[in-house]
Amino acid sequence: MRIRNARLAAVGGALALATGLAAPAYAQVSAAPAVATVRQQAPAVYANAAYLMDASSGKELFSKNAGERLPIASVTKTMTAYLVMKTAKPTDVVQIKREDVQYAEDGGGTTADLRPGDRIPVSELLYGLMLPSGADAAHALARTYGPGVKGFVAKMNATARELGMKDTEYVNADGLPTPDGDGYSTAHDQTVLAAKALQVPLIKQVVGTRYHSLDADGEHGSYGWRNTNRLLGTPGAIGVKTGFTRAAGYTLAFAGERDGRTLVGVLLGESDSSRRFDTADALLSWGAARAAA
Repeated sequence: MRIRNARLAAVGGALALATGLAAPAYAQVSAAPAVATVRQQAPAVYANAAYLMDASSGKELFSKNAGERLPIASVTKTMTAYLVMKTAKPTDVVQIKREDVQYAEDGGGTTADLRPGDRIPVSELLYGLMLPSGADAAHALARTYGPGVKGFVAKMNATARELGMKDTEYVNADGLPTPDGDGYSTAHDQTVLAAKALQVPLIKQVVGTRYHSLDADGEHGSYGWRNTNRLLGTPGAIGVKTGFTRAAGYTLAFAGERDGRTLVGVLLGESDSSRRFDTADALLSWGAARAAA
C-alpha cells in the first residue's frame, strides 16, 4: 500500500512539473501583488494639485488635479531664471535701481535686500532670485532683459507656449498678486518647466545651494542669501523653488536624484508649509520605487 501511494505521489509530481502547475503558479500569484503594492502605497498628498514625473523619460509617476489652473506664487521665478539664462550671459552685470527695491517693498514680497546702485553679475543675482525668493531681484532682471517688465512678461508667456505649457499665464516675473489678478499655471506645466530649467547647469547649481554669500567689491556691497527650500539637505534633493501667497497657499517645485533617476514634481495649494517638504520627499522615494518596478 505504501509502495502504491508513493508511486501515485511520484506520478502526480511529474504531471505537475510537466504541465507547469506547481512552483511557477505560486511565483505568478506572489509577483502581481508586489507591483500593485508599489502603485497603491502612494503617499498622502493634501495639496490641491500635484504632479511627479521621471525627467529622463517624461513618464508620469503621480498626478492629482495636475491640469487644474491655480496661482503658483513664487514658483513663477523658475521661469524668470530660465528665461534670463536664455537671454543673458552669466557674466553680464545688472545695475540695481531704486524702483526694483521699491517694487518689492510695495508688493510685500520677500527680498534679496538689494541696494540701489549695486552692480551685480547675473550669475550672482540668480542666487538672490532663487534662494531668498527676491522680488527685487526678479524686478531688476525683468526690467533689464525685457527690456522692461512688460516686455519680459510677454517673453515668459511666449516661452511657456514654446514648452507646451498651454495652461499657464504669467502676469509678472515674481508671482506676487496684482490689482488686475494673479497669473496661473498647473502642476503639470510647472513640472515640465522645472525639468527643462534643471538642464541649465547654473540653474541646477543655484537651486541646489543652501546658502550663498557674495563678498563686497568696488561694484557692490556684501550679501548673504539662505535658501527657503527645506527639502535641501535630504539625500538626493536638488531644489527647485518655494512659494507662498494667500491665494496660492504654499507651493513647491522640487526635484531629486533617487536610484539613478532624476524625478521632478510640483505641489500647489498646500495649506501647511512644512508638510509640502515632507510630501515632496515621500513622493520622490515612492516615485523612484515605482519607476523601477
